[in-house]
Amino acid sequence: MALSDADVQKQIKHMMAFIEQEANEKAEEIDAKAEEEFNIEKGRLVQTQRLKIMEYYEKKEKQIEQQKKIQMSNLMNQARLKVLKARDDMISDLLNEARQRLAKVANDPTRYQGLMDGLILQGFYQLLEPKVTIRCRKQDVAMVQAAIQKNTPIYQASVKNNIEARIDQQNFLAPDISGGIEIYNADGKIKVSNTLESRLNLMAQQMMPEIRVALFGANQNRKFLD
Repeated sequence: MALSDADVQKQIKHMMAFIEQEANEKAEEIDAKAEEEFNIEKGRLVQTQRLKIMEYYEKKEKQIEQQKKIQMSNLMNQARLKVLKARDDMISDLLNEARQRLAKVANDPTRYQGLMDGLILQGFYQLLEPKVTIRCRKQDVAMVQAAIQKNTPIYQASVKNNIEARIDQQNFLAPDISGGIEIYNADGKIKVSNTLESRLNLMAQQMMPEIRVALFGANQNRKFLD
């Protein structure tokens, strides 16, 4: 039985509706799958970027912590240097004060003569030479000559050898030093410096550990003294 045009049109509409429905369902399926894949990829990218951001800030935090440690170390070193400089300045001031007081020794003739005797006799013993030359300040010539005359026999009796000591009348020590003498062997190659400044410096070097302890207390980190 032949279909009428109306029936044909109706079947065509049913088929088109069915095809359209399948197409819509397929499109929805594709959209859903694409949405799922999009969400998965978005989650992966977000997680990747989140990890990168965490790593970046962890790295920055470590850098900041390291910079803080370096800055703290620098500040501590600067503080230590300031303390050391302050201590050195205090010791320098102490030695300068000692030099100023030392300059007053020569103002007491009796005390200075006794000191000069000791410096010259010590110089004799340090050189142990038959001939020596002594340099002194020009204003001390008479005192040095007296010390030579007094201590030559003492030295000779002690070492059982003669000594000839003379004052260098051409080359005097600077008048602005505190006092004392320099004593040379015959050819001038060996010198013993017994000026008051040199004796003070030698004493300061020898006593520096004790001076530091007296001024600043014992250093708990130091195992050996200077």
